[in-house]
Amino acid sequence: MSFTLLLLGLGLFGTLALVVMSFSGPSASKATKRRLELIRERHIEGNLAVAANAQIRKLFANRNSKVEGWFSTLVPKPALMRLRLEKTGRNISLGRYAMVSVGLIVVIAAGVLAKGGPITLALTFGLFIGIGLPHLVVSRMIAKRLKLFNANFPDAIELMVRGLRSGLPITETLGVVAGEIGGPVGIEFRSVSDKMKIGRTMEAALQDVADRLGTPEFQFFVITLAIQRETGGNLAETLSNLADVLRKRAQMKLKIKAMSSEAKASAMIVGALPFIVFTLVYMLNPNYMGGFFTEQRLIVAGLGALVWMSIGVAIMAKMVNFEI
Repeated sequence: MSFTLLLLGLGLFGTLALVVMSFSGPSASKATKRRLELIRERHIEGNLAVAANAQIRKLFANRNSKVEGWFSTLVPKPALMRLRLEKTGRNISLGRYAMVSVGLIVVIAAGVLAKGGPITLALTFGLFIGIGLPHLVVSRMIAKRLKLFNANFPDAIELMVRGLRSGLPITETLGVVAGEIGGPVGIEFRSVSDKMKIGRTMEAALQDVADRLGTPEFQFFVITLAIQRETGGNLAETLSNLADVLRKRAQMKLKIKAMSSEAKASAMIVGALPFIVFTLVYMLNPNYMGGFFTEQRLIVAGLGALVWMSIGVAIMAKMVNFEI
């Protein structure tokens, strides 16, 4: 028992340290230094060496250590997982993500074993929490960043429209947006500008961002620019219409969210009710529900019920999730 508690303590400490390292932002001094370097690079016109050095620094910063590289081999479909981590806008490597997941699995499994639970239940809970919790956290981070991007993206397009109407070329307006708009929009447009400085075409740089973000709004923007370059026409007017369409699309999403809020609340209540009842009964009479943590047949029945409940919750979530 003492060895299990020691393992639990070490795993908990290591997991908390990895979570802090993975999901915390950069230090204030490093962030200030990086912003000063970006300002210096932005004001040095035509210096391809500076832009190339910036890309090289980014590549070296994204390299994993040997331990992280070993843990990254445990992740299935690493290319898709790296794409998900890039969507968060944070410096989260695949190795760190895998280390956090493994640490959570070890901590949860050791905690259940320390409480006297069977190894089947310990492994099940460990895998469920260790795989599901990091995935949920990353999904929330992606959703938050994309929501902020879509909220500021029409303003960025309007800024480009004003630049085009004042006589600036489209490549210059991209740099203006990168320097004037903050948040995810400025970061993504800055990456487009940096890629163009080292020789990438505008279409290829924009398509890279579109593939990474995966949002219809930015894909509309890329398609609009591609069609305009092929057919010609008034680009400023086209982008102005696109900004208006994106704003109306956001308004429609808010209307749908308000109209479906009652159905979503009902689905959440129905999905959470069995777990609430189980917890209340366990608190009132632990011996009555304790067999689900010790008896093998009840454990199998409980896991089967969890699977069916998960399927039902997923179906209800799809029924109340409307896409436009």
